[in-house]
Amino acid sequence: MEMREWATRILGGSSLEEKLLDPGTLTDHDPGSPLFWDTPSRPPGMGFQKHTRKDKLPSFHEHHTSDKRAICLHRFAGHELLAVEIMAYALLAFPSAPKHFRRGVANTLKEEQEHVRLYQSRLQAMGLDFGDLPLYKHFWAYTPYLRTPEEYVSVMSLTFEMANLDFAPTYGASFQKHGDLAAAALMERILKDEIAHVGFGWNWLKKLKDPSLSEWEAWETALPKILSPKRAQGHQFHEENRKKAGVSDEWISSFLQY
Repeated sequence: MEMREWATRILGGSSLEEKLLDPGTLTDHDPGSPLFWDTPSRPPGMGFQKHTRKDKLPSFHEHHTSDKRAICLHRFAGHELLAVEIMAYALLAFPSAPKHFRRGVANTLKEEQEHVRLYQSRLQAMGLDFGDLPLYKHFWAYTPYLRTPEEYVSVMSLTFEMANLDFAPTYGASFQKHGDLAAAALMERILKDEIAHVGFGWNWLKKLKDPSLSEWEAWETALPKILSPKRAQGHQFHEENRKKAGVSDEWISSFLQY
């Protein structure tokens, strides 16, 4: 299947099966012209809802309750589905990007699809179906600012996915503390993949950036004004996970001083 067809089916799909479509062998012979998708189609009952203050995630001290942990996992599953869609967006938006970049985005997209499946399975074991709770627009609010591959890796790989280098181990430790070893193992799996995803973004930022700019300067410049650099951090900064992804000491130092 051509990458363009796969991405179009994901963004235009009206079922979760279509969103998680396995393309088999992927080709990229006809990437077409740039297409900046506005809003994805969603399965019935999985449309975007308005986020309010009452929709905050349960506090860590509530994780002893199974239904509170399930709420967290459902929210995380929603983020993974958003990531699937934004990566499909990138395949359509940047047809002239280097082939290795496009292949890397496609491979990351496949891993995000697997993350959705893993969350879906865990939720079902906890008595909840994916889509039973509200889902939010989140990442799609920033697509008007993703007009270059450099902006894409800066926002997705090096901000939202980088924040997961903090969120995944923090929530994983809490789930383990409260005896949910399956959820803790899932968060460990997510962390392992996110480290690789951040590494992908870091390596491409170095290749795509203006040579006169440092990685920090290029990243900060590429972020839209409505997105604070601090969104690249979770509850607790895990420096070691960023180093595993290849992020430089200089970048980490600049971030901590921000």
